[in-house]
Amino acid sequence: MYHSKITGLGFYVPDNVVTNDDLSKIMDTNDEWIQERTGIQERRHVIRGEDTTTSMGVKAAQIAIERAKIDKSDIDFVIFATLSPDYYFPGPGVLVQRDLGLRTVGALDIRNQCSGFVYALSVADQYIKTGMYKNILIIGSELHSTGLDMTTRGRGVSVIFGDGAGAAILSREEDLTKGILSTHLHSEGQHAEELTVIAPGMGKRWVTDIIAENNPDDESYFPYMNGQFVFKNAVVRFSEVIMEGLQANNLQVSDIDMLIPHQANLRISQFIQQKFKLTDDQVFNNIQKYGNTTAASIPIALTEAWEQGKIKEGDTVVLAAFGSGFTWASAIIKW
Repeated sequence: MYHSKITGLGFYVPDNVVTNDDLSKIMDTNDEWIQERTGIQERRHVIRGEDTTTSMGVKAAQIAIERAKIDKSDIDFVIFATLSPDYYFPGPGVLVQRDLGLRTVGALDIRNQCSGFVYALSVADQYIKTGMYKNILIIGSELHSTGLDMTTRGRGVSVIFGDGAGAAILSREEDLTKGILSTHLHSEGQHAEELTVIAPGMGKRWVTDIIAENNPDDESYFPYMNGQFVFKNAVVRFSEVIMEGLQANNLQVSDIDMLIPHQANLRISQFIQQKFKLTDDQVFNNIQKYGNTTAASIPIALTEAWEQGKIKEGDTVVLAAFGSGFTWASAIIKW
């Protein structure tokens, strides 16, 4: 039995910065309204034709591979978490295998939205623990901006999301005191429609239906979110899954050196920080700069925290996420 350890991290965000004031020019909103409700000041949006979900993931992966000090030929498996794939099928995992010029290794796509990266980390951890693989590339990447309703009608959702990608190399670790100590995954599908994109989907509305009706008022292919309901559930599930991870490893809240929450809403992160009585040095947030990048938010934040020297060898790092599905998850890592 082995442990798995993060040996390389990287992230990529588009150069195009979109501020709250920029959004106020195309919809009825303003900087104060957005910051008060979400904490977001700006986000990145791709310029069409310059980046895709896959290409952003590849750029983040190249940095992670270099920092892990491995050759791309050492990668045994690819796991790609996203809700915004380039194509309905195939998924972006195989496109990364192609674009990075990897061996014909397996590629797996994870569709768990905001908790997707932690789910991917958990899957990779199991493969490495059993000895099946030695080095796994994990990517969380999202291109939201081209699928949002960028009008006043959609402002409640559209002001929140940004584009970007983060990547990690998970490698075999023989020291069982280091690496991923445990992961904890949950779901509650009864609330699936509270945060969703209904169409196109084979179950209710496929492309043929949308084209046939040609209804300009059809909102089924834009994201829908019951914001207050999601917030109330998120703060409960975040707390539960963090405590579950700590208790599984006989740790206390005081043992947390760094908490990296999914960057859904700064108010959620602040609520959790206050509940656990954590200092600003124990929690890392960057939603102010990037918005909610869904599956990419944790690897982007984790990479930035590490780059800034906020995560050091021997630290206990906690990752936690909650989102559409509903799904939620945590990971406890000894750095």
